[in-house]
Amino acid sequence: MDFDNEVQRRRTFAVIAHPDGGKTTLTEKLLLFGGAIHVAGAVKSNKIRRAATSDFMEIERQRGISVATSVMCFEYKGLQINILDTPGHEDFAEDTYRTLSAVDSAIVVIDAAKGVETQTRKLMDVCRMRNTPVMIFVNKMDRESKDPFDLLNELEKELKINTLPLTFPIGMGGTFKGVYSLYEHRLQLFDAHNKFRVSEDGIMFEDLNSSELEKHIGTLSQKLRDDVQLLQGVYPDFDAAAYHSGNLAPVFFGSALNNFGVKELLDTFCDIAPAPRPTLADVRVVHPFEEKMTGFVFKIHANMDPNHRDRLAFLKICSGKFERNKPYYHVRLAKTLKFSSVHTFLADKKSIVDEAYPGDIVGLHDTGNFKIGDVLSEGERLQFKGIPSFSPEQFRYIENADPLKAKQLAKGIDQLMDEGVAQLFTSTFNNRKIIGTVGALQFEVIEYRLEHEYGAKCRWEPIQLHKACWITGKDAAQLADFKQRKHTNIAHDKHGRDVYLSESSYALQMAQEKYGKIKFYFTDELE
Repeated sequence: MDFDNEVQRRRTFAVIAHPDGGKTTLTEKLLLFGGAIHVAGAVKSNKIRRAATSDFMEIERQRGISVATSVMCFEYKGLQINILDTPGHEDFAEDTYRTLSAVDSAIVVIDAAKGVETQTRKLMDVCRMRNTPVMIFVNKMDRESKDPFDLLNELEKELKINTLPLTFPIGMGGTFKGVYSLYEHRLQLFDAHNKFRVSEDGIMFEDLNSSELEKHIGTLSQKLRDDVQLLQGVYPDFDAAAYHSGNLAPVFFGSALNNFGVKELLDTFCDIAPAPRPTLADVRVVHPFEEKMTGFVFKIHANMDPNHRDRLAFLKICSGKFERNKPYYHVRLAKTLKFSSVHTFLADKKSIVDEAYPGDIVGLHDTGNFKIGDVLSEGERLQFKGIPSFSPEQFRYIENADPLKAKQLAKGIDQLMDEGVAQLFTSTFNNRKIIGTVGALQFEVIEYRLEHEYGAKCRWEPIQLHKACWITGKDAAQLADFKQRKHTNIAHDKHGRDVYLSESSYALQMAQEKYGKIKFYFTDELE
């Protein structure tokens, strides 16, 4: 197969949602229908039931939440599907925001009973900023939920996007029978008792007025006819260009846990989702069909296999063909590197590949060469935009709780900070180490992983800070004066850059007003 066809058959997307929306369960069922797994696992697992494929970290299995983005690749209908299952919890939102820079589209999961929630709005804002095409899956229709028409109105109002239902539910809660695909004119009925296995294909139904409909869904037949007639009168035909530009969101209804509506979502996704799209860099727009390889690191994960203490950098291929054992130029380090181990993933299960194409996500063994945002190319110096680390809002001193494990603690902190889950600041005043995170739950995850992956124990001590911001200034005298006056609040980040740790919003505001020649940055993408 030639290069252009390989690019065209890639589909790379993220699954995003508010916590407990059913995002990881939907990912499981997409893998199930795609043939990547044969029995779907449970997110909230016990010893008997299988755990979700994408929740491979021990703390994820225990807590029943995703705390890190996982990557899953499989072939379906001649396409290479790359799914990124993201954390839903707001404390891990930064990982999700960075992941959205590495995908060509997204599926937003909505809880049918709760509707649009806070984290969903924030994630949708990020998609809108990037003009990322989105599909919406309204989940948990097997429970008592909001009226589907009310949900459609809420989606348009809250997410600020035009919607178009491509499937519609037949009943809800106890009367839920399945979904009707307006896109394929297919009736999909499922057995709720067989929720962990793939069901048969649906029934074609071009004419809903046929009396055959009553044989399948009984008394709900007339309501389905009325609903479909109303939908056809209100909504226009599907417009692929509007969807690809991020202005139209196709909507699907179903129950991921019970396999309702998932196959329709996957099949329609394969038909309409975009192939790899151009990527914006600092000097130009990079197109996927270019001959020369470019790619960027959007995630680093230490200890995917705790037995081998391996560390992987996740590289999104933006253009050209990536080949194993071929030298590539590391733009930040200005040196050439070769990679003998190039992996694709099914969560924590890795397979070595010889080549990868635009849209693919590959894992590269990393001995400390990479940080998030790094670029590989075939010699061109460029930097991809929109992969920042955000200013933390939660801070604690980190101290060694076991003096015999100082080296393990230092190594663990170093590697976990490279993943981007938190940031390390070293105070220039007392040389104490401060961990900054977006959310409080990250402290618990860091403590757990330090103990279970590195054999190190830490303890936290409180520190009252409002915000961390990076500072630069062309006026050396004013910058030096600021750092001297604020010496108790100046720190260095992991890369040696100056950071101001403000005690309050008032102190930050006064500093900005008094020192007009100093620039204060709230992401680490310094101009």
